[in-house]
Amino acid sequence: MRTLALVSLLSCLLLAGCSQTQSRYSQRHDSAPTRLPTPAELQDAIPVPEPPSPQGNADYQVLGQQYQVLDSAAGFTETGIASWYGNKFHGHLTSNGEYYDMYSMTAAHKHLPLPSYVRVTHLENGKSVVVRVNDRGPFHPQRVIDLSFAAAYKLDMLDTGTAPVRVEAIEFKSPLQGHEYYIQLVASSNPDKLQKISAELPQDWQKLATTEQKNGLYKLLLGPYPQAQANRTLQRVRSQGFPRAFRVKSTQISP
Repeated sequence: MRTLALVSLLSCLLLAGCSQTQSRYSQRHDSAPTRLPTPAELQDAIPVPEPPSPQGNADYQVLGQQYQVLDSAAGFTETGIASWYGNKFHGHLTSNGEYYDMYSMTAAHKHLPLPSYVRVTHLENGKSVVVRVNDRGPFHPQRVIDLSFAAAYKLDMLDTGTAPVRVEAIEFKSPLQGHEYYIQLVASSNPDKLQKISAELPQDWQKLATTEQKNGLYKLLLGPYPQAQANRTLQRVRSQGFPRAFRVKSTQISP
């Protein structure tokens, strides 16, 4: 069994593998978190077609080195060494303007367009994970991808700090869809139970909460959301107390 003490000790070996911006971070060196990911946080990222992020997709320079950003992730594959990053960057902005969450299935890559979805396979144990690329890095020779703490844990690479991996872009066979989705949190035959759960939701969820009744079954839903936002929201609600939540197309909801 891995222990947090061992993880904390080994995390100091990963300093060179993490992104190299220091001035805006409160920690001088990176470190492991104080808890391991929950089962809900270990679910793969859900690939969904998304438009390019408004920032983070131009060619750039780091430490005097020029990096070119690919126009598309289609057909992309590579092998190399993966590392991971944790506490130092948690809660700080990623290259595409989102906030880094070390318990989300995300990653940093030097060349892939933001966002992209890739499958990362640990070449020594066969374990794999699907992550959403939303950041730049790692700026270290021979390292090809920086994984979130949760993704690294799922690949069973925390004890070694780095691992040989294969990175494969996930391609979409259909164009962007215009559907809207709801997130179903829970269902019950007892409407009072749903009302109690709804009243305990975070305030930003309560604004989008609604109920549906069909054949004596009451459903508590959030939404509607555009497809990309629905997928991100689904990952969030699964990690915050509703591991069995799922998407429902708006056309399937009774008016």
